[in-house]
Amino acid sequence: MEGQWLRAGRVGSPHGLDGSFHVIDARPKLLAHGASVSIAGRPLRITRRAGTDLRPILRLEGHEDRSAAEALRGAELLVPRTAAPELEDEEWWAEDLEGCSVLDAQTAVGTVRRLLALPSCEVLEVARPGGVGDLLVPLVSDAVRSVDLERREIDIDLRFLGER
Repeated sequence: MEGQWLRAGRVGSPHGLDGSFHVIDARPKLLAHGASVSIAGRPLRITRRAGTDLRPILRLEGHEDRSAAEALRGAELLVPRTAAPELEDEEWWAEDLEGCSVLDAQTAVGTVRRLLALPSCEVLEVARPGGVGDLLVPLVSDAVRSVDLERREIDIDLRFLGER
């Protein structure tokens, strides 16, 4: 596992006058009412959780007006990994996949740049060497044979992806 923090989202535009704000790129599992988040190294408790999982609205302790929410705009919300819920089998945090080597059997393909959430499924954005262009690999069993976080390797099937 990588670092001790997980990205929970970024502070978006203010919502109302009470210090609440929309969360951009939210991970709802990490943004429960009463949970603690860190902004710029400062721990703050979530005092309000509204909206939906796709577009949550939060208010943080000590931020009770619109200008306080506006001052946080763009800041990254981090959660200690130790406070994160347990993941199911075949689930991973994006931070753990980023930087992994991607192989097709023994053939090097590239390195995971990031995990993207598309409407149909999540995909790995794989940076390939030599200016070939990025490869998008859906996180489905036909495309991904295995994920080995200890070895930092992901084995994929290029033939399934139409690359061979």
